[in-house]
Amino acid sequence: MRDDEPVLLVPKLIDNSRVVRQADPRTDRDLWGLLVLVALVVAGIVFYAWPHLAARETGNQTNRLTQEMDRLVEENRKLRLEKASLEDLKRVERIATKRLDLETPPPEQVVVVKRSRVLPEGTRLARGAAPTGESSN
Repeated sequence: MRDDEPVLLVPKLIDNSRVVRQADPRTDRDLWGLLVLVALVVAGIVFYAWPHLAARETGNQTNRLTQEMDRLVEENRKLRLEKASLEDLKRVERIATKRLDLETPPPEQVVVVKRSRVLPEGTRLARGAAPTGESSN
């Protein structure tokens, strides 16, 4: 053969249809070992991260509840102011005279009704300290 002569490569036809591959037991054992190792690593990561995520969620929930409490306190303050303004007798009288054109009745037509406060059965009232100069006999 000379150096300048081209080399032809012809593939050999090989028939592997009758070859029976024997399973290597080490391969299965290695695969199961790898799966167990990966499962342990994933479980470790989950158990490490879980408390941190729970703490973060608790912090977020605390913030949400604090904001809700602030909102409710502000709403309560506004409602108390509105209630105080609606209970103001001068305001009620002003509305009655100006908007509703009502007039103050003469003194002989004024009737004061005192209602007795009926307490439910079994109700106990707390007794305050007696005013000075009086005895609580």
